[in-house]
Amino acid sequence: MALNKLKFSSINVTPVANQAIKFNSSANGFETGSAGGAMTFIKKLTASSSSTLSFVDGSSSVVLDNTYKEYIFVFNNMHPATDGANFTFQSSTDSGSNYNTTITTTYFTAFHAENGSDQSLTYETGRDLAQSTSFKTLINEVGNDNDQSCSGLLHLFNPSSTTFVKHFICDVNSYFNANYNMRALTAGYFNTTSAIDALQFKMSSGNIDSGTITLYGIN
Repeated sequence: MALNKLKFSSINVTPVANQAIKFNSSANGFETGSAGGAMTFIKKLTASSSSTLSFVDGSSSVVLDNTYKEYIFVFNNMHPATDGANFTFQSSTDSGSNYNTTITTTYFTAFHAENGSDQSLTYETGRDLAQSTSFKTLINEVGNDNDQSCSGLLHLFNPSSTTFVKHFICDVNSYFNANYNMRALTAGYFNTTSAIDALQFKMSSGNIDSGTITLYGIN
């Protein structure tokens, strides 16, 4: 008999590390298991004067296939070696041999000066892409002073689909030009029905001096 009212003073379930308590399949009791929508850690890459950071399915414990319907890449304090470099990315359909998938995007930026004297919200036509195979800027002009960097996240949806194009959304924030906050919002798609099996991140000029990118899967 299915439960239609819940009243209890305790739940008699043995706890399991990294598992959630949920209703069982008959909806008449509880069990432990994976919670729907939970983020699963896959891989963390750390930059150290790195020309690129690449996530390739099946390489170094990276999963980027139909295991998950959504993947999230979390950027933490990406610091360029070259002042004013753009933080960029592209994808591959051949296990990282080439990063040149056709891409179309939109790109908005907002910035605000620390003293409140200057602010802007702009659609940047010069930094969006239309059926291009170039690397896409996720945020522009990242400073390389000791306390400057960019952080944010990229959502990639259903990269293994062989039916649909591959959508993504990115939100990145940076401290730049000594006293400005900048936020960049990118949305777009890889115009391919081939499976995306690798992503690469790099600066438009010079190396990634330091920072981490962590990959998670979501079901």
